[in-house]
Amino acid sequence: MSRPLFVKLAMFATALTVVVVILGAYTRLSDAGLGCPDWPGCYGHLDVPKTHSEISTANEAYPHRPVEAHKAWKEMIHRYFAGTLGFVILAMAIIALRNRKESNQIVALPIALVGIVIFQGLLGMWTVTEELNPTIVMAHLMGGLTTLSLLWWCSIRQGRLFMAKTMYESTLKPIQGLALLALLVVIVQIMLGGWTSANYAALACLDDFPTCHGDWWPPMDFKEGFVLWRGTELNFEFGVLYNDARVAIQMVHRIGAVVTLLIVGLLAWRLLMLQGARNLRTMGLVVFFVLILQIALGISNVLLQLPLSIAVAHNAIGALLLLVVVTINHAVNPQK
Repeated sequence: MSRPLFVKLAMFATALTVVVVILGAYTRLSDAGLGCPDWPGCYGHLDVPKTHSEISTANEAYPHRPVEAHKAWKEMIHRYFAGTLGFVILAMAIIALRNRKESNQIVALPIALVGIVIFQGLLGMWTVTEELNPTIVMAHLMGGLTTLSLLWWCSIRQGRLFMAKTMYESTLKPIQGLALLALLVVIVQIMLGGWTSANYAALACLDDFPTCHGDWWPPMDFKEGFVLWRGTELNFEFGVLYNDARVAIQMVHRIGAVVTLLIVGLLAWRLLMLQGARNLRTMGLVVFFVLILQIALGISNVLLQLPLSIAVAHNAIGALLLLVVVTINHAVNPQK
């Protein structure tokens, strides 16, 4: 009874994390990341100031950030879901500790997830207090996706889902290294996407693709574009970089997309070529489809000048691509 409960909680937490990641992307991309200038509340409230008196008091306390209710609600809804996720992960850790003597019960990972979520909360706070510092924003994004990946790993590992049959172990050996490489490439590409978004570099080339400003290799400032820490004095909302630095960021992200297409595409092809492993061939087809969809969304963001719906979808499909590659790594490394 208890182990199925752990698996059910892990799967629920995974689904909830998907919602949190999408809400976080929506909040960031709709310029609501500073919708509440304080943390964990909003202008000193557990919700958003509503009455004329509350709004006046809030505006006096934060004259540099007057109340914009539509932005504040986006930020607070994101926080409500994230807080709920934290309690679910804590429950998972408690169940894992209670069942630690049972065979095959994952213990260390749920406990580690509690620490990760606490650190995520701190990153969420610093995102606000340090006024969207790009390094903190990217770290917050990666923390969310790390949480998502580890929760999914808990779900499929503990639930023994998507497992390759032991008769395929010798066939899977050559694919294990490629699957791990694909996972690392996807992680780096997501980091580059986060850096692009955090520095408002998604429209650095306007609606120009595959060239940028009509040039295959436009003027770029890589040194300035990849300064990881600029202190805590600046307000980073809408970015502080000049265009050549933003172009450098976007072009590196485009190059990363090509590398991702090649490596993950190769993994998909290797899986599709396997004989007698229907589930793995299905995974190959899925990862190929998700990969092409993600690249199409990225190109659409440039050509259509970053419409909110497509930009949020690009984040969501990026998370899905990560989960599919995590699933493949699980499948090609069978449990003993």
